[in-house]
Order: sequence, then structure tokens, then C-alpha cells
Amino acid sequence: MYMVEVFKTNVEEQHHASMLIAQIHKTFTDYIANFDLEDCDRILRIKSSTGSVQCFPLIDLLHDFGFTAEVLSDDIAVLPIHHIITMH
Repeated sequence: MYMVEVFKTNVEEQHHASMLIAQIHKTFTDYIANFDLEDCDRILRIKSSTGSVQCFPLIDLLHDFGFTAEVLSDDIAVLPIHHIITMH
């Protein structure tokens, strides 16, 4: 089972993203990393094939290279029942 964690970052340049991905793969050999720099949150996705993602060591790694990262919550917005429209 794969675990996925999503981070908001301040990485803006593709060459920085590529360097960070290489460093993540070197440091965390069970992780698959990718960036979505076109997203307003400059998303970093980490997939772990062996269990949960170690968020704080990963955030520290980005910080060591001068970047910030924070875990994005996976909260799902739930509408109150009276906002649901049904078709008859």
C-alpha cells in the first residue's frame, strides 16, 4: 500500500525542483517525489512504498536548501444537508 503526502512549498524554478527531487530520492530511497510548480501552492507530492511519509525530516531537507514546505491538510469540505440539490 502506498502512502502519499502533499506539501505546499516556495519552490519556483524547475531546476530547483529537479535538484530537490534528486536529493529526496537519494535521502529517502523509498520515496517517489514530484513537483507541480504550476499550482499556486507549488505542490510537492511524496509517495512512499513502505509506509508513512516522514514529514519533518523532509521539511528539514528542503529547509537545508533554503526552501519552505508545509503539509497540506486533506480536509474535505462537507456541505450541510440543506445545500444538497436533488433532481426528481
